[in-house]
Amino acid sequence: MMNKLTGFVLVMLFALGLNSPVMAQGAGSTKVVYHIDDAETQGLKGLRNIRNHLDTSPQTTIIVVTHANGVDMLMEGAKDKKNNVEYAPLVGALKSRGVKFEVCEITLKNRNLKKDQFIMDADFTPSGVVRVADLQYKDGFAYIKP
Repeated sequence: MMNKLTGFVLVMLFALGLNSPVMAQGAGSTKVVYHIDDAETQGLKGLRNIRNHLDTSPQTTIIVVTHANGVDMLMEGAKDKKNNVEYAPLVGALKSRGVKFEVCEITLKNRNLKKDQFIMDADFTPSGVVRVADLQYKDGFAYIKP
């Protein structure tokens, strides 16, 4: 049987949110999905965010999911239009730090693109939107849209 002190502690834990899935992860590494659907407005900023994220928290698991115009940043020879910076070396540096980059195959079909038009550091997922949702809901990833 539960005494009053034990009951009080349990009530306080629930009130403080210490029973949440995030708290249950404890000292485990954070998992984050970065969602990019427009390379022009999010590409360079997103890559900088990810670099800064890993500089501060190197154990973080990061997956970048691209779809729609976001896939453009993972195409061979792609550059940031405003700063004329090529994406591939930045992506490669982050990939070497464990970041995974994924391209939506529905976007490929809709835009008549081929997998061989993308840099070797890109992986593919059947649906970018479904992947983002699954990473959040099923796998407990935090969501960031730069």
